[in-house]
Amino acid sequence: MTAPRPEPTAPGAATPHPAAVPAPRPEAATASDAAVPVSEAAVAASRSGRGPLPGWVALTLVTVAGVASAAQGAANGELGARVGQASLAGVVNNLGGTLLVLLGLAALPSMRAGLTALRRARLPWWSYLGGLGGAVIVVLGAYLVPVLGVAVFTISQVAGGSLGGLAVDRGGLAPVGRLALTGPRIAGALLGVAAVTLAQLGRPVGELAVVPILLAVVGGLAVALQSALNGRVSAVSSAAAGVAVNFAVSTPAVVLVAVVAGALTGPAPTWPDAWYLYTGGLLGVGIVAGLVVGVRSAGVLRTGLALVAGQLGGALLLDVLLPGGPGARPAVLAGAALTLGAVVVAGRRPRR
Repeated sequence: MTAPRPEPTAPGAATPHPAAVPAPRPEAATASDAAVPVSEAAVAASRSGRGPLPGWVALTLVTVAGVASAAQGAANGELGARVGQASLAGVVNNLGGTLLVLLGLAALPSMRAGLTALRRARLPWWSYLGGLGGAVIVVLGAYLVPVLGVAVFTISQVAGGSLGGLAVDRGGLAPVGRLALTGPRIAGALLGVAAVTLAQLGRPVGELAVVPILLAVVGGLAVALQSALNGRVSAVSSAAAGVAVNFAVSTPAVVLVAVVAGALTGPAPTWPDAWYLYTGGLLGVGIVAGLVVGVRSAGVLRTGLALVAGQLGGALLLDVLLPGGPGARPAVLAGAALTLGAVVVAGRRPRR
């Protein structure tokens, strides 16, 4: 990563709160310290050249991660359908990501150094629970999509993610510090939800039940918290350490859900031979890494919107490239473009 910069290089890029790097304290932080990544490890990370990337670079990487997210969703969805149990696809996804993290620990001194710095950081215990947000959305997606349909679930999730991004940024959970609840940020969040709604025109709609819709919104909130907490972890260590902590927390949760659902105790499934169905873990590592990089530079809201733009763009590519796909859909293209516009709008400075 580049050296820390004295001011944002992209219009409206997040400016760290003055209290974002306080003096070190011997005791562990409490919940009232949520707005500050505590410890001198954050200062050391910045001085060692591991500061946040310029906003436009970070958001570009997040958009690419969104494309990977679309591919991951397609692979996991098909794998779950072939083995007859959606939760098994989540287990395969997380076990694959965990395996890559373990290989990284063995091969990358930077990852081991990041975890060493993390042990000295003395973050509050709840800072390490970001991976649970990823587990929540994986589990909810497996059970709610058949009920709500792809369109309603996606719109509800993005609405929850936008609301969560505004709240998390305002509360200062992300490493950029507190970001004010300004008109442009609210407008960007609303534009993002409208863009996703446009992109879902013509998609199947299931039962419009209030409880499943609210659960999908909760899933979006969980993803916003996941991004913020993983960003805090990476800010005092490294992006690689943030990814490692995410999978260390999310994988046991996903496996536990599969056990409770009986997915691991029934008849042995027939596993398909197509190699690409097992790439979810590899793609997941890239997605989480993109999110922790984006949150450090641009906050949770704009990072989430950039991820959604990449997801819509990736979905459009899959529709065009996959055999038997529906081809280019103008609504998806327009939705992706509008979501990118929402990223720009949310980053504008309000008029005085």
